[in-house]
Amino acid sequence: MKPELALSLSSLVVIPARLHSSRLPEKLLLAETGKPLIQHTYEAACLARGTDGVVVATDHDTICQAVQGFGGEAVMTSETCASGTDRVAEVARSRPDVDIFINVQGDEPEISAEAIETVRRLLELNPEVSMATLGTPIRSLEKLQDPACVKVVCAENGRALYFSRSPIPHVRDGFDEMLSAEPAVFYQHLGIYAYRRDFLLKLATAPPSPLEQLEKLEQLRVLEMGEPILVGKIAEPSIGIDTPSDYAAFVRKMSNC
Repeated sequence: MKPELALSLSSLVVIPARLHSSRLPEKLLLAETGKPLIQHTYEAACLARGTDGVVVATDHDTICQAVQGFGGEAVMTSETCASGTDRVAEVARSRPDVDIFINVQGDEPEISAEAIETVRRLLELNPEVSMATLGTPIRSLEKLQDPACVKVVCAENGRALYFSRSPIPHVRDGFDEMLSAEPAVFYQHLGIYAYRRDFLLKLATAPPSPLEQLEKLEQLRVLEMGEPILVGKIAEPSIGIDTPSDYAAFVRKMSNC
């Protein structure tokens, strides 16, 4: 694609923000740093260059009011949204002027501008692909074996072959030496996505697929639909806030800044 054509595409960062969380109740409103967690994520996303704005898509008035309170843009989505993708799609239905939607998790207050810019450029520069995401090298056996760490394997052209909670690819002769290999053998999938608008609307109406239901990974629905996912590589993951200890560590880090 010619650079001038890539630059003509409009893009919007959407942060799905659900109030309730089982492991850390109402975590997006926690404000021991002086700001609610959702504000940290919003402000981090605003640092990305080349996008046309950031909006929070939420299911609850309390989050909507918190975002508006710090000057951010928030929209209410319906209670029937089953996932963050559904919330992003609901925003997309009302924004026919936007070409690319970037889904950033609300509990990642340290999301990097680089991650957002990278996943956006993947779609801008590859017009044949409708969805993109990111991966980062896995260097520890503990993380490789952790089902909470989603793994991705890719073809040489960067397209995802499979996502799994299991260690993939399986190394028959042992994982240890491969963990330090260059280039990296194992990649963690990062939960940031870029979608073209028409594909996002199609994805949101597709039923859950068999592999998706087994692994509890929505991105497998895309592969089972026969659609490619382009995976970019970045050096470091952002840290999500899932538990009280995660949040306590974040608060300590902010207090030392």
